[in-house]
Amino acid sequence: MSGPPAKGGAPAAAEGALDGRAFRNALGQFPTGVCVVTAQAPDGEDLGTTMSSFNSLSLDPPLVLFSVDRRASSLPKWQMVQGCAINVLAESQKEVSGRFARSRSNKWAGIDFDRGYAEAPLLRGVVARFECRPYAIYDGGDHLLFIVEVVRFRIFANRAPLIFCRGNYGALKPTDEPAPLWPLDIHY
Repeated sequence: MSGPPAKGGAPAAAEGALDGRAFRNALGQFPTGVCVVTAQAPDGEDLGTTMSSFNSLSLDPPLVLFSVDRRASSLPKWQMVQGCAINVLAESQKEVSGRFARSRSNKWAGIDFDRGYAEAPLLRGVVARFECRPYAIYDGGDHLLFIVEVVRFRIFANRAPLIFCRGNYGALKPTDEPAPLWPLDIHY
């Protein structure tokens, strides 16, 4: 599908001819929260990676998902974990986000955490955390999709979440306008 340029943007690409950088930039228009997914590998190594590709999947059973790049050196260990924690970062945790976004570094130096389900590290100071057990892993192109079942969770409502959009961190600007109760009837 091709078309005229969007107002202020580049023309739509012809089918099959997506420019990778442009596609990534377009995806970056969607604001997301920032998480650090953590786990303890079978060999005892603590794993942790920053991601914004986390979302809810099902209420019954309680499922969420995240993805890991096939090029990640830790991918084989992620495929063997017995549990993980999804730590939703607070506005004040930009440094934590940056630290766990780097590969092959000493990510854990100076990081305070507790242990959760299957010994997954639980980061302190987060907005919410989800402790999970493996449910399914699927092919997702250049990533693997990890679907996990939430066994317990905790929220810290007095903290504001860290937001990522257009390659930058941001903050929520609350309004007085209430959102509709989701999911809307039109979804069914």
